[in-house]
Amino acid sequence: MAEGFLTTHVLDTARGCPAEGVVIWLYHVSGNSHRKIAEAVTNVDGRTDAPILPAGKFRPGTYELIFHAGDYLRASGQAGAEPLFLDQVPIRFGMAEETHYHVPLLISPYGYSTYRGS
Repeated sequence: MAEGFLTTHVLDTARGCPAEGVVIWLYHVSGNSHRKIAEAVTNVDGRTDAPILPAGKFRPGTYELIFHAGDYLRASGQAGAEPLFLDQVPIRFGMAEETHYHVPLLISPYGYSTYRGS
């Protein structure tokens, strides 16, 4: 039987490198309820050291990753005037199957994108 789990990473598209030191919060979302279930920080490769939602804790449902991009942009010297155009970047998504989900963030000071990776 396959077990689901969730991984993520952050790439700095303005500088062309992994984004180290980005704080990421993971929430389980149910209706109007948000429950924080995990927190991680990206390493030198822009990845978390372990799945942000490991197989043993995986449940199908709706989730939200909050990437604290503003702190990273300030620390890397890319921040503009306050308030920043992008500070906390939320990505809400659903996981319906017991499989590996990978939700990366590609960030720059004035834009971001995401996709379902592998």
